[in-house]
Amino acid sequence: MKMHEIIRERRLAKHYTQEQVARYLGVSTPAVSKWEKGGSLR
Repeated sequence: MKMHEIIRERRLAKHYTQEQVARYLGVSTPAVSKWEKGGSLR
């Protein structure tokens, strides 16, 4: 399983939105979306 798939799977398992994850990590919502699409993992 690729990292972006794991990120999305774990987020959905916890019933978190991308916005909630972004706030918790101190990043933007588009950043989380990009991670989940495999666009960037930095």
